Amino acid sequence: METLKSARGQIPNALSLPPRWLHMYSDFITKNQSSVTQIESALRSLTYIIPGRFRDAELASESLHSSIQLLSMYHDTLLTRAIAKLPGMPRQQSPHNRYTKFWIQKSRFYRRVATLLAMIQYTELLWEMMAKRKGERIRWRVVVIIEVVKAVCRLCLLRITSSRPLVTPALPEREVIPEEETPTSDEEDEYLLSEEEAPVRPLQKKEYKMKRTGLSLPSLPNPGDISSYLLSKVLTADDIKAPNALLNKVNGSAQFAEILHILQPVIYAIAMSRSKDKKNWQPWLLGLSVEYAARQLRKDGLRTTALEREQWGKRGWAMGWWAMRGAFYENVTKGFLHRTSEKLPSLISGVLDDYLYLWDGYYFSTSSN
Repeated sequence: METLKSARGQIPNALSLPPRWLHMYSDFITKNQSSVTQIESALRSLTYIIPGRFRDAELASESLHSSIQLLSMYHDTLLTRAIAKLPGMPRQQSPHNRYTKFWIQKSRFYRRVATLLAMIQYTELLWEMMAKRKGERIRWRVVVIIEVVKAVCRLCLLRITSSRPLVTPALPEREVIPEEETPTSDEEDEYLLSEEEAPVRPLQKKEYKMKRTGLSLPSLPNPGDISSYLLSKVLTADDIKAPNALLNKVNGSAQFAEILHILQPVIYAIAMSRSKDKKNWQPWLLGLSVEYAARQLRKDGLRTTALEREQWGKRGWAMGWWAMRGAFYENVTKGFLHRTSEKLPSLISGVLDDYLYLWDGYYFSTSSN
């Protein structure tokens, strides 16, 4: 009986361990943001340098890469929550983060759909690799299904935001948490120097926290850099806009263009799945024509905001990936890259050959959506 009672008493303690561990992990990530970011970048760079893809171990390598991306997304969530709880004056944010944070806080459905879309984008190549082991027919079926799910998610985001253009990424990007600075021994020794010998430093090193309100006053600038400090504090028109006004609503031909942009990957994937010849130009021309038509229908107007210009710039650069897809890659780019690989040193050509292996055999390796 005593053993049974002791076992029952240990059950609540065991159940409380996972939440406690998650809380400890969250505190560790929040307090060591810079170190965690460096580790993530190093691991991500390693998977890029060795696209792993070691051919035989491509599945394991891509699993590692996808896991790093998903873990980084979880870290972004933890850091966003930590920043929201920080006291002090309102912090300047990018238009993209202001816009996405507004919709995440306003709509729980937006947050769920945007998170699902990000998770699919981080794992889509892994799903394709797994499907390819069961045959080309299964592989293309999985590719089309993934593109359809992504298109449905984007249409839902378009609906939730009241027909505002999509932003990439749909979730806020990582922000830096201001770290508290402790005086070092060198700084303490400077108090012993005369005013002429002491180096020029900001008049106020730490933020002053007001006792009653709990708000923090920002630190004063370096006397020799006042102009750039003042320029950084100047408010623009977008800074005083409401977050949902950072993107204009689309209607008419512009709304049709946005829907066409969302459906373009689905149309191209279906065309590629039905084409038996990789060098066939029809799927490539169809996909590029749909994207070009969407871009022409949605031309920049006089009321274009800075966030819209930023997103359209990203879409413009993303069109460069068409040189790495379909018939254009098979007939033009592939031969050029293989000839270039033969002329490069063995170390560089080895990395390039690994990427060529991916570009030759996988649809999502050159996907920009």
